[in-house]
Amino acid sequence: MKSFSSITGLVSGIGSIVLWLVMIFFNPYSSPVHIDTKVLTFVMIGLPACLAILASLLARAALMLAAFIWSLPVSLYLLMTPGIFSLFGVTCALYLISFIVMVSVRAR
Repeated sequence: MKSFSSITGLVSGIGSIVLWLVMIFFNPYSSPVHIDTKVLTFVMIGLPACLAILASLLARAALMLAAFIWSLPVSLYLLMTPGIFSLFGVTCALYLISFIVMVSVRAR
Protein backbone atom coordinates (compact mmCIF):
# COMPACT_ATOMS: atom_id res chain seq x y z
CA MET A 1 0.00 0.00 0.00
CA LYS A 2 2.92 2.33 0.62
CA SER A 3 3.89 2.22 -3.04
CA PHE A 4 0.25 2.90 -4.03
CA SER A 5 0.23 6.14 -2.03
CA SER A 6 3.60 7.16 -3.46
CA ILE A 7 2.54 6.44 -7.02
CA THR A 8 -0.78 8.24 -6.52
CA GLY A 9 0.98 11.30 -5.10
CA LEU A 10 3.59 11.34 -7.86
CA VAL A 11 1.05 10.92 -10.66
CA SER A 12 -1.25 13.60 -9.27
CA GLY A 13 1.62 16.05 -8.70
CA ILE A 14 3.06 15.54 -12.16
CA GLY A 15 -0.44 15.70 -13.64
CA SER A 16 -1.08 19.03 -11.92
CA ILE A 17 2.17 20.45 -13.24
CA VAL A 18 1.39 19.30 -16.79
CA LEU A 19 -2.13 20.76 -16.57
CA TRP A 20 -0.70 24.02 -15.22
CA LEU A 21 1.75 24.22 -18.15
CA VAL A 22 -1.09 23.62 -20.60
CA MET A 23 -3.23 26.25 -18.88
CA ILE A 24 -0.47 28.87 -18.97
CA PHE A 25 1.26 28.25 -22.29
CA PHE A 26 -1.20 26.33 -24.51
CA ASN A 27 -4.60 27.41 -23.19
CA PRO A 28 -7.16 26.64 -25.90
CA TYR A 29 -9.86 28.65 -24.09
CA SER A 30 -8.31 32.12 -23.74
CA SER A 31 -5.79 34.59 -25.03
CA PRO A 32 -2.20 34.71 -23.73
CA VAL A 33 -2.00 34.85 -19.95
CA HIS A 34 -0.48 37.84 -18.11
CA ILE A 35 2.51 37.43 -15.80
CA ASP A 36 0.50 38.02 -12.58
CA THR A 37 -1.85 35.21 -13.52
CA LYS A 38 1.11 32.93 -14.19
CA VAL A 39 2.61 33.68 -10.79
CA LEU A 40 -0.68 33.37 -8.92
CA THR A 41 -1.63 30.08 -10.54
CA PHE A 42 1.88 28.72 -9.98
CA VAL A 43 1.65 29.56 -6.28
CA MET A 44 -1.83 28.02 -5.96
CA ILE A 45 -1.37 25.00 -8.26
CA GLY A 46 2.29 24.48 -9.14
CA LEU A 47 3.83 24.74 -5.69
CA PRO A 48 1.32 22.38 -4.06
CA ALA A 49 2.03 19.92 -6.88
CA CYS A 50 5.75 20.13 -6.11
CA LEU A 51 4.95 19.64 -2.42
CA ALA A 52 2.84 16.57 -3.25
CA ILE A 53 5.71 15.09 -5.25
CA LEU A 54 8.07 15.73 -2.35
CA ALA A 55 5.58 14.23 0.10
CA SER A 56 5.34 11.12 -2.08
CA LEU A 57 9.07 10.68 -2.28
CA LEU A 58 9.55 11.21 1.47
CA ALA A 59 6.33 9.37 2.46
CA ARG A 60 5.22 12.30 4.62
CA ALA A 61 1.47 12.37 5.15
CA ALA A 62 1.50 15.85 6.70
CA LEU A 63 3.06 17.34 3.57
CA MET A 64 0.47 15.60 1.39
CA LEU A 65 -2.32 17.02 3.55
CA ALA A 66 -0.76 20.48 3.23
CA ALA A 67 -0.65 20.11 -0.57
CA PHE A 68 -4.32 19.07 -0.59
CA ILE A 69 -5.48 21.96 1.60
CA TRP A 70 -3.31 24.48 -0.27
CA SER A 71 -4.64 23.54 -3.71
CA LEU A 72 -8.25 22.89 -2.68
CA PRO A 73 -9.77 26.38 -3.28
CA VAL A 74 -8.43 26.78 -6.81
CA SER A 75 -9.10 23.13 -7.64
CA LEU A 76 -12.73 23.46 -6.57
CA TYR A 77 -13.07 26.58 -8.69
CA LEU A 78 -11.52 24.90 -11.73
CA LEU A 79 -13.60 21.77 -11.15
CA MET A 80 -16.68 23.84 -12.03
CA THR A 81 -15.26 24.95 -15.37
CA PRO A 82 -15.88 23.09 -18.62
CA GLY A 83 -12.95 21.52 -20.39
CA ILE A 84 -9.72 19.85 -19.37
CA PHE A 85 -8.97 22.17 -16.46
CA SER A 86 -11.67 20.51 -14.39
CA LEU A 87 -9.08 17.73 -14.02
CA PHE A 88 -7.41 19.89 -11.36
CA GLY A 89 -10.24 18.71 -9.12
CA VAL A 90 -9.24 15.12 -9.83
CA THR A 91 -5.58 15.75 -9.02
CA CYS A 92 -6.57 17.46 -5.78
CA ALA A 93 -8.77 14.49 -4.87
CA LEU A 94 -5.81 12.21 -5.57
CA TYR A 95 -3.75 14.23 -3.05
CA LEU A 96 -6.42 13.44 -0.47
CA ILE A 97 -6.52 9.75 -1.41
CA SER A 98 -2.74 9.55 -1.18
CA PHE A 99 -2.86 11.19 2.25
CA ILE A 100 -5.52 8.77 3.50
CA VAL A 101 -3.56 5.75 2.28
CA MET A 102 -0.35 7.08 3.86
CA VAL A 103 -2.10 7.50 7.20
CA SER A 104 -3.79 4.09 7.03
CA VAL A 105 -0.49 2.35 6.22
CA ARG A 106 1.22 4.11 9.10
CA ALA A 107 -1.58 3.09 11.49
CA ARG A 108 -1.00 -0.60 10.83
